Amino acid sequence: MTFFRKLSIKFARCRRLSRLAAAVTGAMMVVLAFPALALAQEGGPSPEAVAVDTVWVMLAAFLVFFMQAGFFTLEVGFSRAKNAGHIAWKILVNMSISAIVFWAVGFAIAFGAGSSFAGSSGWFLNVTPENANSVFASLSFSNVPVSAKFLFEFAFAAVSLAIVWGALLERTKMIVYIIFAVVFSAFIYPVVGHWIWGGGWLASLGMQDFAGSTVVHLLGATSALVGTLALGPRIGKYGRDGRPRPIPGHSMPLALLGVIILWLGWFGFNPGSTLNAMDLSFADIAVVTNMAAAAGVLAAMFTAWLVMGKPDIGMTANGAIAALVAITAPSGYVEPWAAIIIGGVAGAVMVLMVLFIDRIHIDDPIGALSCHGISGIWGTLATGLFAAPALVDRLKIGTPGLFYGGGFHQLGVQALGVIAVFAFVLVCSGAVFYGLKALIGIRLSPEQELAGSDFSEHGMWGYPEHFVGADDGTDGTALADRLRGGMSPHSHGEALPAE
Repeated sequence: MTFFRKLSIKFARCRRLSRLAAAVTGAMMVVLAFPALALAQEGGPSPEAVAVDTVWVMLAAFLVFFMQAGFFTLEVGFSRAKNAGHIAWKILVNMSISAIVFWAVGFAIAFGAGSSFAGSSGWFLNVTPENANSVFASLSFSNVPVSAKFLFEFAFAAVSLAIVWGALLERTKMIVYIIFAVVFSAFIYPVVGHWIWGGGWLASLGMQDFAGSTVVHLLGATSALVGTLALGPRIGKYGRDGRPRPIPGHSMPLALLGVIILWLGWFGFNPGSTLNAMDLSFADIAVVTNMAAAAGVLAAMFTAWLVMGKPDIGMTANGAIAALVAITAPSGYVEPWAAIIIGGVAGAVMVLMVLFIDRIHIDDPIGALSCHGISGIWGTLATGLFAAPALVDRLKIGTPGLFYGGGFHQLGVQALGVIAVFAFVLVCSGAVFYGLKALIGIRLSPEQELAGSDFSEHGMWGYPEHFVGADDGTDGTALADRLRGGMSPHSHGEALPAE
């Protein structure tokens, strides 16, 4: 009996101690949460909420930034080995130019307060926490610091610039990259960004482009189209009968690694465009993005298999890119079932358009015009078809899509946006590319192109062992001398014709 009495006393003491511990814990939680509760009562976000949102936006910015590695490996894989080092240089330099120019003027033009055409405030990111929401009113829906917003948006601008060069590989002078990068980052991209994301005239009409099928991808592809037309095709791309000849890239594994890196980066690209984490919608957007990409891969594979007789590796890889581009605009507005349709259509159409563009003598080494241009148009228009009412209400932009009974209004707005952006970028890019062509020339000489950009532009090779003999004891000096003398490294002493 004594034993049970002692046991009951100990049990009672434990219960009292547990109640006391619970009371102390509750009091501590109230004390710790008091600042947050006070802010919430005043209508502002808690510091904890701001911190969570900021961490998410920064993580998304890092993912989008890392997409540059994806563009690098994709382009290198689809190119010949003699241009690999030059492509790495191009990615690094253009990313750096974009960072500085977009910080100085681009971000202000894109998101600063101003007219319906362009922003005119916030130069050099010169704002304070007190006036940031008025200077960058179009981004005031997010509570993260303006520095986090800038870093995220810079990464987008750098991606759009990277798209331009994919179609211009293996024949472009490096000075052209530098000059165009400045104009693109300072004016072309920011103006379009302001129209749609910065409170400009297309935003006032309710255009839906959640993460940039038009702002980022169609814009970059349009500039790429102009540059490609100004340059002309690579040497040997078309035979005397006018038929296209394949110029295989030197590493499909590298190209597919690039696709996987880009796919990963898109989980920052689309979900990160929420610019907050607390409402948890970014998880839904990630699912939608993934479903579209998967559908694009399979649709491209089967379409290539049907049309070309084989499940082409490059086409299958580009199916993911095309689908990811297409789902970028609707990602915040559509449900997973619609994403599968959007991605599948993008993947199938991409294959057909790559073949068509090749036949009309537009030389696009990596399929950028189809993946980013055609798919960007399709994705932008698809928003006007599949935008779900509940998601439109959440974002408070535009109206539901045609297939939800929303009529043709939103589809018309989307089409207007596509036409306006295409025309604007076409004119601006044409002025730059054709102006440079007249003034300094934009294309490598035939001997430089045949030698490869690595040696002709940088005096070295990305893969030295491919070009400098090791087994025969040569060191590449003879080849260098021949190039300086205007000879082709592939010739037997005959000089190539001048450009």
